[in-house]
Amino acid sequence: MTEKKPKMRWFHFARRLCRILCTLFFRIEVNGLENIPDQGGFMLIGNHQSVLDPVLCGMCIKRNTYYLARDTLFKNKFFGRLISSVNTMPVKRGKPGINTMKKVISILKAGNGVCLFPEGTRSSDGKIAAFKPGFGLLCRRGKAAVVPVVIDGAFECWPRHKNIFSIGAKIIISYGKCLTEEQIKQMNDRELAEKLTDIMRKMQNEIRIKRRKEPYVY
Repeated sequence: MTEKKPKMRWFHFARRLCRILCTLFFRIEVNGLENIPDQGGFMLIGNHQSVLDPVLCGMCIKRNTYYLARDTLFKNKFFGRLISSVNTMPVKRGKPGINTMKKVISILKAGNGVCLFPEGTRSSDGKIAAFKPGFGLLCRRGKAAVVPVVIDGAFECWPRHKNIFSIGAKIIISYGKCLTEEQIKQMNDRELAEKLTDIMRKMQNEIRIKRRKEPYVY
């Protein structure tokens, strides 16, 4: 899939602007960017701690990246147009349509990235919930690698019950080792979801221990 150049220029500008704003408002630490593939389709699989997560997951990546968001966010015409302009596609929660799946597969086959949050909703306590299977099909059909990305600190910064974020919060964004297309082919959807859930919970607790925070008990 090839997007029009003006739209992609706007996307890359918006991403740089988000990076600047996040750096101004929060104390951001990014690790593991070398794990992002230089070429080929890839899927960013992230944990979902706050509404900031899509921005945090993609703002430091140089490659074209697309996002999925629940369709209700597009009901507001202004906000819907805004997020559409930065490569975001609507999807019904738990019920991705055939057309959406075909579009995601096309994006991956074209050598782009897609960011997903398989927990399905924001965490209520900061922990990583078991991932919902299904994205494995997209990876296999799209011939894409998978990069786990763990965010820690965003829950404390902007939990779902708060109306505004906390300025100056420390947020860690950590990209784990890439799972190749060949590795993914050897697992079914459930096995892939369970493996990534386990990998990312371990990544999260390693981050928390290094920061002298209490690790989560799973």
